[in-house]
Amino acid sequence: MHPRMYRLIEAHSRIDHALREEQRRRRPDDVRLTRLKKLKLRVKDLMHRLARKHAPA
Repeated sequence: MHPRMYRLIEAHSRIDHALREEQRRRRPDDVRLTRLKKLKLRVKDLMHRLARKHAPA
């Protein structure tokens, strides 16, 4: 696995965990939830770009 992909997967996992933790709170912070969701999508997009870049032709 490409080292950058590994780091992106780890980041995606950490963000997902933080997102789930925030959603479990009695009063989730809507601003933090939005920020985490956008960040998670950005990381996922980077993962897809990297996968396409290194995909066999």
